[in-house]
Amino acid sequence: MNIDWNALHLVRPNALWLLLALPLIAALWYWRRRRGSAWHSAVDAHLLRHLLVAGGQRAWGGLVALLLGWTVAVVALAGPSWRQVAQPLWQTPAPLVVALDLSSRITATDLPPSRLLQARAKLAALLRERKGGEVALLVYADDAYTVAPLTADTANVALYLDALGPDVMPRDGQRAERALDAAVLLLQQSGARGGDILLLTDRADAAASSAATAARRQGVTVSVLGVGTPTGAAYRSGDGQIAQAHLDEASLRAVASAGGGQYARMASDDGDLRALGVLTPKTSTDDRRDGTGLAWRDEGFWLLPPLMLLALWAFRRRGLAVLLVACLAAPLALPTSAQGAEGTWWKRGDQVDQQALGAGVEAYRRGDFKAAQAQFEGIDSDAGWYNLGNALARQGQYDAAIDAYDKALRKTPGMPDAVANRAAVDAARKRKPPSAPPKDGQGKQPPTSPPSQGQGQGQPGKDAGQPPKQPGQQNPGQPPGTPAQGKDAQDAGNPEPNPAAQAQADAAQRQQMQQALQRQGKEDKDTPAQRQAAETPQQREQRQAVEAWMRRVPDDPGSLLRAKFQLENERRKREGR
Repeated sequence: MNIDWNALHLVRPNALWLLLALPLIAALWYWRRRRGSAWHSAVDAHLLRHLLVAGGQRAWGGLVALLLGWTVAVVALAGPSWRQVAQPLWQTPAPLVVALDLSSRITATDLPPSRLLQARAKLAALLRERKGGEVALLVYADDAYTVAPLTADTANVALYLDALGPDVMPRDGQRAERALDAAVLLLQQSGARGGDILLLTDRADAAASSAATAARRQGVTVSVLGVGTPTGAAYRSGDGQIAQAHLDEASLRAVASAGGGQYARMASDDGDLRALGVLTPKTSTDDRRDGTGLAWRDEGFWLLPPLMLLALWAFRRRGLAVLLVACLAAPLALPTSAQGAEGTWWKRGDQVDQQALGAGVEAYRRGDFKAAQAQFEGIDSDAGWYNLGNALARQGQYDAAIDAYDKALRKTPGMPDAVANRAAVDAARKRKPPSAPPKDGQGKQPPTSPPSQGQGQGQPGKDAGQPPKQPGQQNPGQPPGTPAQGKDAQDAGNPEPNPAAQAQADAAQRQQMQQALQRQGKEDKDTPAQRQAAETPQQREQRQAVEAWMRRVPDDPGSLLRAKFQLENERRKREGR
């Protein structure tokens, strides 16, 4: 190991202040040594110095070892370093919250065909061209409302653009300060450290500038995109009056300056978005080329072996034996969940849980749900209980799965995936099985096929419409997910099923699943016209009825936003906001 002595420095030099304790340690040792002598209480001090042997190499050797050990420990704590190593830098794209003015002024036509249509097109270009980072969309008039929270799926935000208009807002107005406050709150709720706000409007007031200043203090940058022209155009206000809307660039520049951002007027190309810097998210590091940097390596660990050798002087008689016993008893003090696992001496409990979680996910993807259940059991976290619920649901243990989802929700209230899966499993549990299952050629009831993983992923065959097996259909002794063996096996309640009957049922189930897969593959190869030609009159009538019903469903996302904002407005009124 080559040491560059010219580059030698300390990572934590303030730790050297602890060396000032060396005189205090020496004085304390000397005082304890004098107090520890039994002769001091029996012989006068003026006679004691003539009776005792002065000094003692062994005693003074202990003091030297103590002071040397303290010095080595302090130097190791200071972090001596003489080389740099590559270290990855965490780059987090700054999130962006877009606040769009949906007051009646947005309907002015000074930007043909209208400001509203131009603003929609500009937002679509922003969502399409932005390179990474989360985006949220707010709209405001008299108050601000969230259209889409922060998400990395910009296509999901773009779904609402065509529904935006002044008609979805509960009341007309132009309170930009409320939009800025709501945008800052969205960023705080997401846990982001800072972020960007893009305000699309034609004018602002002093209250908006004050809100931009407050946002800047919290590390949020406010930029403004001017919508309209200085000449302006007429529009109809919310109360039916005809008014004139002009672009007030001076007030918008004041808001951008207070928020530490930029101002640009809306253009026909993406030059305005590039000038504002919203197409390329900011990151938290300066080195954006490869995400790596250099950091001084703390080499203080090289001083630990000599420090351990010096610590041997501190052991009294039989102290080394006590240390060995403590090391041998260390495995008994490990957590129960960690005992017996690989590397329990060197891994924490959360590391062992993460290893088991990864093994369970791999087993789940292979379709071995019982092995996945065994891995997920004992992981007391929201992810552990959630995955355990999925494995139990795949085996038909709906009650236990719902209980696992409830425990995951107690760990993380409102967990979206747990809420959705719990509702689906609860619906499957309440669904009644068919009263008269079809019989095969021998008059026997074939076993009901449990829902396969492919069917749960949106690839159902013809048998996918069958309800999932209810927990009550299984014998007490059957393993989870094993299909019932006919009516006789259900009535008998024998905890040890007949191996021959089990093998026959498994063979029948495999044959049934093979036939379903073959039918599915054949249907996938057929064109829609061929499938319609092969339909029976009953199937054709049912398909036509479903298509007619789907055509009657109104496709109006604006109504959804209007109802959502109205309910939010009423709730705020009740809360006195």
